Amino acid sequence: MEKYKIPAQTCIGHVHLKVSDLKRALDFYHGLLGFEITTMYGDQAAFISAGGYHHHIGLNTWHSKGFPPASPDGVGLYHTAILYPTRKDLAMILNRLKEANYSLTGASDHGVSEAIYLDDPDGNGVELYWDKPQELWPTKADGSLEMYTRPLNLNDLRDVVNA
Repeated sequence: MEKYKIPAQTCIGHVHLKVSDLKRALDFYHGLLGFEITTMYGDQAAFISAGGYHHHIGLNTWHSKGFPPASPDGVGLYHTAILYPTRKDLAMILNRLKEANYSLTGASDHGVSEAIYLDDPDGNGVELYWDKPQELWPTKADGSLEMYTRPLNLNDLRDVVNA
C-alpha cells in the first residue's frame, strides 16, 4: 500500500464541546471571546463561529448538563486552539480578558507562535494564539522546526494595541 499524505489544505473544521451549562458557556465563547451564534437548538446546544462560517465550535449539554468538569488527570481534550490572524488581534483579546478580570493559566512564546492559555467555565483548556510569519520560524541545523516553550512578555504584547 502506498504511503498516504493528507492534503496540505486540510484543516480542523470545528470542535464540539460537552458543557455543563449552555448559557454559561455562551457567556464565555460569545460574550467574552466574541464568537457569533449561528444557530441554537433550544437550551441544549449552540453552534458558534467567526466570520459567518456555519460553526467553528459546537456546545451541547446532551450528556453533560449539570455535571462537573472532566478530571484533569484523565484522557480527553487538552485544549482547543483558536488562531487569531495578527499579533494585534491577540493583544486585543488579551486586553479584553484583563478588563473582564478573566484569569490566564499561562502565556508562551513557542518560536512559531505566541499563545495565551485559559480555561473555559467548564474547565476545558483554551489556547488563543497567532502564528508568526513562517520566514521567522526557528529551525534546527537539519531544517526541521525548532519549537519551544518560553515565557511570553504580556506587557510587550499588550503594547501592540497602542502601537
